[in-house]
Amino acid sequence: MKNRAFRTVTLAMAITSLAAVAACGSGGAGDEASGPVDVEFWGWAPGYEKSVELFNASHPGIKVTYSKISPGSKGGYTKMLSAVKAGNAPCLASVGFETLPTFAAAGALQDATAAAAPYAKEYAPWAFAQSSVAGHTYGLPVDIAPMALIYRKDLFAKYGINEAPKTWDEYAADAALIHAADPNAYITYFGNDAYNFAGLAWQAGAKWFTTGGDRWTVDVNDPATKKVTAFWQNLIDKKLVKTVPSFDTALYKGMGEGTILSDVNAVWDTPILADSVKETTGKWAVAPMPVWDTATPTAGNAGGTPNTVLKGCKHVKEAVEFAHWFATDPASVTNLIKETGIYPAALTGLDNPALAEPNPFYGGQKIYDVFKDSATRIDPTFQWGPVMTKTSGALGDGLGKAGTGTTTLDAALADTQAQTLAEMKTQGMETG
Repeated sequence: MKNRAFRTVTLAMAITSLAAVAACGSGGAGDEASGPVDVEFWGWAPGYEKSVELFNASHPGIKVTYSKISPGSKGGYTKMLSAVKAGNAPCLASVGFETLPTFAAAGALQDATAAAAPYAKEYAPWAFAQSSVAGHTYGLPVDIAPMALIYRKDLFAKYGINEAPKTWDEYAADAALIHAADPNAYITYFGNDAYNFAGLAWQAGAKWFTTGGDRWTVDVNDPATKKVTAFWQNLIDKKLVKTVPSFDTALYKGMGEGTILSDVNAVWDTPILADSVKETTGKWAVAPMPVWDTATPTAGNAGGTPNTVLKGCKHVKEAVEFAHWFATDPASVTNLIKETGIYPAALTGLDNPALAEPNPFYGGQKIYDVFKDSATRIDPTFQWGPVMTKTSGALGDGLGKAGTGTTTLDAALADTQAQTLAEMKTQGMETG
């Protein structure tokens, strides 16, 4: 993402207060203490604790204490914001690209611009930019989340589909073919994951949030997004997709028994799927996500997380030093690829040998080759909004209702647009 200014009244006030805090908490001479510097770190992804152990074993001057908490959307972010408000927040925390602007608007982040600046060129430019708000950098990115088509290669072949669909039109045709051959089989499911849907919209060219001067423009129901809703509404109406909540046990039951045959999702979903349907090892494959236009193929992104400095951190320099090591050290990156399923945001991470290893669950395929290609086709200008907790909640609720037929996807978009604008107005943000 380009590093655009997004200055609202609330955000400007937050940044002003953060600058004052940073002056006395930037890890400078006034913060020197005898013994190792303690840096507390909160996160939830599998494998993070191993990288922390590796760091502590090789950096006697900094001791990182890791606490595993609930995922951000399941209470982790609320816990972080409460801790900031209470004055006992950790120094560093996992805050996704999509949520970082919300934390900035809430005044929950601490400026780490000076500490992070020397490392900027070591990351994918758009990933580093998404760790920043209004010219202030608050952390360093661990990963990005290019999307792909994850599918049952054996069952596609059973239904006469010997090549993964390259376009969304082909995907829809294959959906009809599969369901006609077996009324209990579906090419995929339609769930209620707002961020997965955002990745689909991102691929289509959506621009949900833009800024000019002190004002936000919100366009969650823009033409690109409506192209996506029209596609999926058609599949829902024709009952060509199974409607089931995202990450629900019913989803993995269907995938395991061969009634749900694919998932268009991010790189981090590959280990989740492998762990959830172990009995199908060797039967899955990964292909590029279907595209709208083969002449200009694009890919979506559904995730990505910087390790972010929270307000009140007394050792910003050391926290950023650890965050950089965490995202770039070869042993740490290897661990995160294998245990967490990341696609590295650090440029050096792209040469990590773990990315070239065959994956037994996916039939020995080197699946990261697909994600490497997808990563080059992500639009770097997509921007998240300042109240994504409200936006994603409204959208996820609407997607779930649309899947069951109690509303339409376009109505869900309109409601999300209205709820987002109302929340921004409540927080004193200028829109227009």
